[in-house]
Amino acid sequence: MGKFSRILATGLVAALLAAAPALLPEAGALAASTGDKSSNSSAGKDSNFARGEQAFRDGEWQEAVDYYKKAVAADPKNAEAYNQMGYSYRRLGQADPAFDAYAKALDIDPKHRGAHEYLGETYLLVGDLAKAEAALATLADLCGKQCKETVKLRKAIERYNASADQQTLLDLDEENW
Repeated sequence: MGKFSRILATGLVAALLAAAPALLPEAGALAASTGDKSSNSSAGKDSNFARGEQAFRDGEWQEAVDYYKKAVAADPKNAEAYNQMGYSYRRLGQADPAFDAYAKALDIDPKHRGAHEYLGETYLLVGDLAKAEAALATLADLCGKQCKETVKLRKAIERYNASADQQTLLDLDEENW
């Protein structure tokens, strides 16, 4: 293969990889959600949800919130949009609207594992260990002690308990939060 052909092939592969998120709008949502497509079946059809997902992946939390608000206005039964909105609010340091968004997600889909996990992590953020442990118990009932969401929340609780300064541990810039 000539030098020009290699450059062209490399460019084509890079372009395909860059386009993949746009071609698969739910891919990012699954990384930060339950993996349960039942609660986000309409998500891929809504351009506001897709834009929210892109902002979410980019860490543009306020932009994500704004798009998720539009998505739930168009589809009030989109539990995943409420879940991701709650996570985005949490990353903005806004616990109360995060709690509201998780509550709406769980009203729509009481078995939404991602919302239960994120709800528990938000309780840790505000220092309510008892409610975080209750969210962990709910997750264990829903999907067992070894499902991804249960393990992540259990580890967050363990880190919280091990820290002498829990608020320092829960720095919003930390990848897991």
